[in-house]
Amino acid sequence: MMERKVRLKSVNPFITCYICKGYLVDATTITECLHTFCKSCIVKYLEEKNTCPKCGIEIHQSYPLNYVSFDRTMQDIVYKLVPNLQEKENERMKEFYKKRGLPVPSNIVNDENSNECNKNVSQDHPDDGDHHRSDEQVNICLECRAPNLKNLKRRYLRISSQATITHLKKFVALKLYNNINRFREVDILCNEEILGKDHTLKFVAVTRWRSKDTPLLLHYRQHVADL
Repeated sequence: MMERKVRLKSVNPFITCYICKGYLVDATTITECLHTFCKSCIVKYLEEKNTCPKCGIEIHQSYPLNYVSFDRTMQDIVYKLVPNLQEKENERMKEFYKKRGLPVPSNIVNDENSNECNKNVSQDHPDDGDHHRSDEQVNICLECRAPNLKNLKRRYLRISSQATITHLKKFVALKLYNNINRFREVDILCNEEILGKDHTLKFVAVTRWRSKDTPLLLHYRQHVADL
């Protein structure tokens, strides 16, 4: 059976951002309509509006940012289809910060180190099975926000930036109830706002904890429906 070659131009409409018209970077998808944009583009857009820039559907009347999430699968597809895109984006970001005399964010350095590390791991330990050791890490402080729940023994955690709020809720449920399946009984909040279950910690850190050097402060409580 002959393989059919697909030109990059034919798939460009599916891997470019409707807002900036460039290839997707930190692809972020609206959960209501599944349209995807660059994270920086959609976050800036939703600071003033609450509708999808492509189809116009209302995302949420008050908290549209709760209904968008990092789309790792889409971003992996983009990086695989477009040669050297990730490397070029990192170089562009490094140049941006250097021109302004600012320190290069650790996530850019970590991305480069992660790529190099992943290459070495795939060559030396192809069946290692550890998919998150080289991820960018996020420092968080997890505090209780309910008098009827106990405080965790370990409030400070360092975990993958790609972990989602659902992962965090399962961790809390395991520690509080010794039952991971009770994670739906837990709410995770940042700045008094309940976070969406599909939000990655990187997305939360960028959109809710900008320019702060302290660990990302999150609170947990019993699910509001049970209060």
